[in-house]
Amino acid sequence: MISKMKQRKIRILYVDDEEINLQAFRSTFKRDYDLFLAASAKEARNILSGNEVDIIITDQRMPVETGLDFLGSICTKYPDPIRILLTAYTDMHLVTEAIENKLIYHYLTKPWDEGYFRNIIHNAYEVYFLRGQNKKMEKELAETKEKLEILSKQNELS
Repeated sequence: MISKMKQRKIRILYVDDEEINLQAFRSTFKRDYDLFLAASAKEARNILSGNEVDIIITDQRMPVETGLDFLGSICTKYPDPIRILLTAYTDMHLVTEAIENKLIYHYLTKPWDEGYFRNIIHNAYEVYFLRGQNKKMEKELAETKEKLEILSKQNELS
């Protein structure tokens, strides 16, 4: 399974209204991941509309729309990417509620530790990959069940 997971780079959308944070993220992770950077929720939506991403990481405090509001607004249209919240200001009530409601997979505080951040990204991608495998197997199971029902009905008629 691990070898299947490593066939391509992990695709990450990072959303932060501060350009210095976008550049720090890019310079830290550009060799290891396919990165999409957005300075606003609006820009992030545009990126999502044209690109498949595995993980979405967003800052919580942004001027027009908070990170949680952004993530909540895209869940229905883009349910598969794993969502991570990044914040310098920990509002544990909001974070706990977001985790309980499955809006986010994890949250990180700024400034982030590179090694810990890499572990979270790896773990998030593993969840993303396994969910994808599960969906694929569920689809195959449903198709097999349908074929068996057809064969069973044909046998009843003969």
